Amino acid sequence: MYYLKTSAAFDSAHFLAGYEGKCSNIHGHRWTIEVKISGEELQSSGTKRGMLIDFGDLKKAVRSLADSFDHALIFEKGSLRSTTIAALEEEGFRLIEVEFRPTAENFSRHFYECLAQQGLSPASVTVYETPENCAVYEV
Repeated sequence: MYYLKTSAAFDSAHFLAGYEGKCSNIHGHRWTIEVKISGEELQSSGTKRGMLIDFGDLKKAVRSLADSFDHALIFEKGSLRSTTIAALEEEGFRLIEVEFRPTAENFSRHFYECLAQQGLSPASVTVYETPENCAVYEV
């Protein structure tokens, strides 16, 4: 089995609605997405001969995911009042509403599914919320 790994990072804010502790308040992270893809066969012909996938293609996909969440307030659907959302939008803030609680665990699964939909073969997706703390999703 062959494995390739790459990573990309983004900065964003979030909060955990209904959580009892500091993370219930808006705070920011430098999130890092680390993706490991797998495959048993290397490409046998063409310019990508001897490769599982072109690192450039993998890096581009992961970077695109990271960029899509960069410098935004990420919040769970239903966790903010519509008037709060309207006021933040009126101020020009970048908001991203997600269908899940924005935890490292849920992000790791979300990014895994996004990459799988793009035809990549993720073996695992690790999301670091801090340099020491991460969540891993693999099937």
